[in-house]
Amino acid sequence: MMSKKPRKTGPRAASRAASRKSPLAATKRPPPPSERDTTERIARALEAIATHLSAASPTSDAADSFGRADAFVWHPHGRLAPVPRVSRVDLGLLKGIDRMRDILIENTERFADGLPANNALLWGARGMGKSSLVKAAHANINVNRKPADRLKLIEIHREDIESLPDLMDMLRSSDFHFIVFCDDLSFDGNDASYKSLKAVLEGGIEGRPDNVILYATSNRRHLLPRDMIENERSTAINPGEAVEEKVSLSDRFGLWLGFHRCSQDEYLAMVKGYCGHFGIKLAEEELEREALEWSTTRGSRSGRVAWQFTQELAGRLGVRLSGK
Repeated sequence: MMSKKPRKTGPRAASRAASRKSPLAATKRPPPPSERDTTERIARALEAIATHLSAASPTSDAADSFGRADAFVWHPHGRLAPVPRVSRVDLGLLKGIDRMRDILIENTERFADGLPANNALLWGARGMGKSSLVKAAHANINVNRKPADRLKLIEIHREDIESLPDLMDMLRSSDFHFIVFCDDLSFDGNDASYKSLKAVLEGGIEGRPDNVILYATSNRRHLLPRDMIENERSTAINPGEAVEEKVSLSDRFGLWLGFHRCSQDEYLAMVKGYCGHFGIKLAEEELEREALEWSTTRGSRSGRVAWQFTQELAGRLGVRLSGK
């Protein structure tokens, strides 16, 4: 009698056995999420959408925020950051620029009163108080004004000029009047962002809002270096039109204020004005000698050099420059 062969239990037999299992077991899926998990996921998704929409449309409460400060810094994507304390110099301390000061103050005051006024380009020598004058004029205009009538100052950085139309849209519907200020404005190379500024100054269908004026400072009268203008002339199909396109940007500022290097007497007057204001006491002859020596080492005379010397002198004599 032949004995039974033992049943194979190797890997092949095991796989055949597994294949005979219920198809439900082979295709078993994880249990559906609970109702609570679904609700939480929906809530998180809605919160993310709301956050995105809030960031994309920050102008909803802009009108309310304008009353919280007199100065702001504009950032791309529509954010205005209030500046509680502006770094500025008192108007009376700005020496050697009396004519430019009077013209800018008069223009700014007319604008703040709702009368016609010009955009202003303050150009010329470095350190002669161009940006200081803009900030001082803004503060001077607001001295005796009611909160609802106060003039607002908004600084826009040179690299953010392309977002200027977005800022105009935000300010257009406000009851306040605004100075939009760009310090050290200039354009180089193939930078085409100047077209955004040009459109706001006079071009475009909407144009500049009636409650906005633009003040800019630059070391260049035409906002472009001479070699770039010459290059445009030599490579363009129509050289005259190419140069006109660049130069016309400056022409759109109705008010040009030129700042030139100060004389020795004006420089010393600046130093003495600072020292008198902050209570820095030093014999006049010694003060003049040290101030002139300081300017010689710096290679220039300007309001900025006078202020830097004042800081050096005050630190050496232990005087705190409070109230700046």
